[in-house]
Amino acid sequence: MKLTFYGAAQTTTGSMHLLEANGKKILLDCGLYQGHRKEAFEKNRNLPIDAKTIDYVILSHAHIDHSGNLPQLVRQGFRGRVFARQSTCELCNIMLRDSCFLQKRDLEYINKRRRKEGKKLFEPLYEESDVEALMQLMVPTHMHEPREICRGVTLEFFNAGHILGSALVQLDIRSDHGHNHRLLFSGDLGQPNQPIIRHFEYPTGADILLCESTYADRYHPSADDVELRLEKYLKYIDRHNSKLLIPAFSVGRTQQIIWYLNRLREANKVPREVKVYIDSPLSQKATKIYGAHREVYNDEARKMLESGKDPLEYPGMIFVGTPEESMALNDTPGPMIIIAASGMCEGGRVLHHLKHCVQDEDNIILICGFQAENTLGRRIVEKVNPIRILGEELELKAKVEVINALSAHADRAGLSEWLDEVKDNVRHAFAVHGEPEKVSAMVELMKDKGLANAVAPMPGQSFKID
Repeated sequence: MKLTFYGAAQTTTGSMHLLEANGKKILLDCGLYQGHRKEAFEKNRNLPIDAKTIDYVILSHAHIDHSGNLPQLVRQGFRGRVFARQSTCELCNIMLRDSCFLQKRDLEYINKRRRKEGKKLFEPLYEESDVEALMQLMVPTHMHEPREICRGVTLEFFNAGHILGSALVQLDIRSDHGHNHRLLFSGDLGQPNQPIIRHFEYPTGADILLCESTYADRYHPSADDVELRLEKYLKYIDRHNSKLLIPAFSVGRTQQIIWYLNRLREANKVPREVKVYIDSPLSQKATKIYGAHREVYNDEARKMLESGKDPLEYPGMIFVGTPEESMALNDTPGPMIIIAASGMCEGGRVLHHLKHCVQDEDNIILICGFQAENTLGRRIVEKVNPIRILGEELELKAKVEVINALSAHADRAGLSEWLDEVKDNVRHAFAVHGEPEKVSAMVELMKDKGLANAVAPMPGQSFKID
């Protein structure tokens, strides 16, 4: 068998790993590359594989850096099956349509400029019809139910504890030549004991391990830190009649923030005047899907439900609908919380809010998720000044705060704990989904735990495993 690492190798985005076994080609994830606009545009348009030759895709979860290029795979000729958990299929149905809309809007802007320059116009990466075609190929697959996807290859999903539907992918591969293997792919491993969804599981017996490395070199603050800091920010914007702007991923992070606001409200720590606006139609749809899958909730969330309280409903919370309603918030005085997509500030309604917020020193921009290199979110974290938003150079005067404890990715402690439980039979270990210093830290961690053959593959690098 053979493994080739095409995406999320020495970087965190564009997850795409190809397994060739028993005459079949199986793709683990097919995500969009996110980062510098020109580089991302070119990388996402040029798939490193021939889509027609791919037999199956196994999708770890719905985040766009793992699922976002699936419609293009279909557009280029893929006609196999995509195995994913039921909730992942449901989330992909809304997220990929949203991705399609955002790309179309960006392309209109790019083509307007190219038309003026007399250049050939770009075609869309994919269209909604491609998303429709993809959804027909998706196979909802339950956790803990082994499924033989082809001769000699059996798939089983375990809980990854990252977002709703996130899965650890286990593949048992029985070769005609007598070489049997068990491959375990972490996808994105969740931070232990995060809100709403259950803790990750510990599948054993794998001899091949692909493990994410997003925060392999650092430790997150405790969850208590989240509530203390949120309380401080709420009091600040109440006192200054200002805004707390939170760029947040529509799936996972937005629901976590609602959870923490509920906890603060229960403790009477939310000023009455502070309104909460969720400015993302996708977030509203995703929250409904979360609400429909209570079977994955953790004990604390279940107890809230049993007491008659919904952890994903917040009194007075307003889901913003139309673009006009969104723009009206810019002229509405605080105090208010605006939670808007996208989480890395690379598109969506958050850009307009940033444009109107960054120059007011009484406003707070709260970054609560990973920001990939070359994204606007990363430049905000690094306090680049001036900062370019929607083509304008603006002075960054607003306070920039970062809460890493809200991360849905396991930190070094979480990764270490998980490795301790799954490592015993591992002979080939690969550190993926991390920037160079992160995968180096993961390799070091793996080797400290006795995985002497641990490596951090380069983009396009292949490994033959007998």
